[in-house]
Amino acid sequence: MSYAIFQLARAHRGYAAALLREIDLHPGQELLLMHLLDRDGQTQSELLDSVGLDHSTVSKSLRRMQDAGLLIREPAEHDRRVMVVHLTDKGRAMREPIAAMWQALEETTARNLSAQQALSFVRTAYAIADAIADAINGRALPQAESK
Repeated sequence: MSYAIFQLARAHRGYAAALLREIDLHPGQELLLMHLLDRDGQTQSELLDSVGLDHSTVSKSLRRMQDAGLLIREPAEHDRRVMVVHLTDKGRAMREPIAAMWQALEETTARNLSAQQALSFVRTAYAIADAIADAINGRALPQAESK
């Protein structure tokens, strides 16, 4: 099962990356944009918490996105060490292309599944993710076999 999950994740990530390249984004940048489209003017720390990526990855993505003219970063008024991220007009214009990209990804992903199979898969995927999270958090570690 683990190898099948690996293969699925690899295929899905690869196709998503290809779709993102078509709209001049790198993987993960669409998530940052989506969070900013929902609430512009977040701090880098808030974005970091919302996407669950490490600091260096988010910082690098934000720098690339700023260079591409999608956003600006400026010091917060209350604390000049805190950076606040704002979308530019170009960044706000990414709402529809990102939605279309996610729709295409979803349609391709579920193309060979019935509605019931898709629902069952989602439930199963969340159950697996919960089991892994429990193991990581030490709540359900498997017992080592005695030898």
